[in-house]
Formats: sequence, structure tokens, C-alpha cells
Amino acid sequence: MESIETEAGANLPEPSAPAKPVATHRVVTGSLAEVFESLLVTILLALFATTFVLQAFKIPSGSMEPTLLVGDHVLVNKFLFGGRGAWYEKLLPYRPVRRGDIIVFRFPYDDHVHYVKRVIGLPGDRLRIVDQVVYIDGKPLSEPYAIHSEAYDPFGDSFPPADPAAAQDRLRPEWAAQIGNYIQGGSLVIPPDHYFVMGDNRDDSSDSRYWGFVDRDAIMGRPMFIYWSVRATPDDYTDRSLAGTIFGIEDTIAHIRSRTRWHRMLREVH
Repeated sequence: MESIETEAGANLPEPSAPAKPVATHRVVTGSLAEVFESLLVTILLALFATTFVLQAFKIPSGSMEPTLLVGDHVLVNKFLFGGRGAWYEKLLPYRPVRRGDIIVFRFPYDDHVHYVKRVIGLPGDRLRIVDQVVYIDGKPLSEPYAIHSEAYDPFGDSFPPADPAAAQDRLRPEWAAQIGNYIQGGSLVIPPDHYFVMGDNRDDSSDSRYWGFVDRDAIMGRPMFIYWSVRATPDDYTDRSLAGTIFGIEDTIAHIRSRTRWHRMLREVH
């Protein structure tokens, strides 16, 4: 086909026949391929992010009150903690787990549900609780985040137990069989690559006092901030069936304006 002249006064040829629909089909096919490619890349990036970088969790219990409330939804940074000695840790912004860090980890027993607690004891620490005060290597630990209720908790006042055998009815069986191996001179000695965690709500928290240490490999990450918070109770999260989950979502959506704790939105977690 001859090219069309664009100069003024040029004689233009007769209009050619309409273009064949093949070119149109090629354009549509290309567009669908681009959409599919973009969708695939988005899915892969989302899977990468939720696997290695970020993950959303909701708080179903009051063990971390007042820092985290039932119904808080947090975004967890999974790309933070190093310490395993891998060569690439020097090239990435990793850091070791520190005392005072709030962590999300896999519970060591049962179905390995995710727990959220605060790191109190580090590997090698000698930990002891006397009159509700935590001592690390004989020195009292400053804990402005911790609260105590009127309910009496023997492990909140004194830990480790002087007689583990007498306290085994309050301990996880696996922990009851092991705890005596880590008690030296009235203190609990934390082994390598393990951590002692507790809830900020000391008298209403199932934590390391009752079921033992958290393995380093079980730690997933650290909550960064609360991206949404809704007024809820622990009972709202007891039914984990599909029907219960669907009902909970529908109920929350129906009352989203009245139940949302707007003042907690985008609050950092410390």
C-alpha cells in the first residue's frame, strides 16, 4: 500500500477498504494478555508480601491489654528479626529480638495457633518474679506497660514455683515435665535460641509461665501498627467455623460505624 501524503494540496488516493478485523482481534488479545499478566504479578507480589514481609492479624483475647485490645487488627512486620547467622542478614535490615518487643509467634503445642506476647526474657537470662516484680539477673525490670488485676495469680506474685511438682496442675503437662531442668537458685534460666514471653495483662494471660519458652524459629514478626479496631469481646472469636466466621463478618459490616474505635486507627504498637 502506498503511503498517504501529508503535504498541503497533495492528491490523496481513493479511500482504502476498511481494515480487516484481524488487527482488532490482535489488539484485544494483547489487552487481555496484559490484564492477565498484571493480575498474575499482583497475586505473586501479594503472596510474597504475606509470606515474607507483612501479614494481618486480629487480637481475640485481652492478655495484652491495655496495649492491644480485643478487636484490634494489626499489621505484622515479618521482615525484621534476624539472628540466625545467615550470610544475607548483613545485607538486609534485620535485627535481633530484643527485650520488650511484642512478637507474634506459633504456639508450641496443639494446632500451632498464633499468639501475641511481649518478650521479657532473652537467651541466657536468669528470670524471677517476686511480689509482681520481674527480676532479670537479679535486677528489677522496669515495666510501665504491665497491669495487674484484683484477681490473685500465684505465678504473677512468685515465679518460678519453689516446688514444680506441687504446681503441675497449673502448668501445661509438657512444661511441668521440663521446668525443673531450668530452675537454678530460685531463678529460671532461659536456654539458647529461646525466649520467655508474658502478656501485659499479667493476671489474665496464658504465657511462658504456664506453657514454657518460645523457640526462635516460631517467631513470625512484630506488630507495627493497628490498621483497624472494632469493639468486640473474646466470645466474638470463639466460633472458628465457616458459618461463624461469615456471621461475624456480616455482623461487623452491619455495625461498622458504631463499633469502630476510630481513635485507635493507625496507632503504633509499642
